[in-house]
Amino acid sequence: MLHVVHHPGYTTPLPPAGSFPHDKYMLVMQALEERGVAMSTHLPQAMPRSWLEAVHDPTYVDEVLRCAVPAEKERRIGFAVTARVSHRSQLSPGGTWLAACLALRHGYAANSAGGSHHALWDTGAGYCVFNDLAIAAHRLLAEARVTRILILDLDVHQGDGTAALTAGHGDIFTLSIHAEKNFPMHKARSNLDVALPDGSGDADYEQALEDCLPRVLDDFRPDLILFQAGVDAHIDDRLGRLALSDSGLEGRDRFVARQALERGIPIASALGGGYGKDRMAVARRHAQTMVTLAAEFGRRGG
Repeated sequence: MLHVVHHPGYTTPLPPAGSFPHDKYMLVMQALEERGVAMSTHLPQAMPRSWLEAVHDPTYVDEVLRCAVPAEKERRIGFAVTARVSHRSQLSPGGTWLAACLALRHGYAANSAGGSHHALWDTGAGYCVFNDLAIAAHRLLAEARVTRILILDLDVHQGDGTAALTAGHGDIFTLSIHAEKNFPMHKARSNLDVALPDGSGDADYEQALEDCLPRVLDDFRPDLILFQAGVDAHIDDRLGRLALSDSGLEGRDRFVARQALERGIPIASALGGGYGKDRMAVARRHAQTMVTLAAEFGRRGG
């Protein structure tokens, strides 16, 4: 059984131009339905303002909630913060937090949005408004649901915002495997960064993951993995510089699940990046990640 967090408010009208697929969240649910996946859908609530402000500058939070984000910040985000976008940006952290709570009960759960790892303290960036990963991690720890969280970021872009917002938190470990020369130009410092050269394919990626993930899990011993499961490392991705195949992405997700299962660690995934003209093809890649993770946990009695 796949436990997936989804809200109709995740989808906003498509803008006249730009690379960000605002309808991707709906298409992912369609991709799951077309596969006949057995799933339970859970409705998130907007993350309360107090938790947003625990991680982000209260002035910036107020700008987003009032839909009064300055033009220079909107340019950095990559789209205008309308009322619909503001609402989605509050729902998405609530969705990642809810997925984590469900994962603690069921072993694995997915948020059909989220993974906004470029959002910084006082501004959004790179199609990210609020950093749902950092917000959810902070709330989970403050509520004493867990004591240590690994934020595993396998998006093709480095999780610079997450690294910056969690720096100095001994109870959060950030691990990012990404394309060395891709956005952002100026990288932050994760607890562990693995930067891959352009064109790295399945074998190189698999080796990088095998070299670092088991060691981090054994040394840090997290109670929960927040998995930024972007699929933009795919060879056909519009904004990626790596060359993973469909089977390479599936192998990535299976390895992550099996390493977590061997150690009894639940996983909550957030959607992350995935871009291309064929938006349904991208949605199917995201859906495959959820299906792979759910199948592994289901196979082990999760």
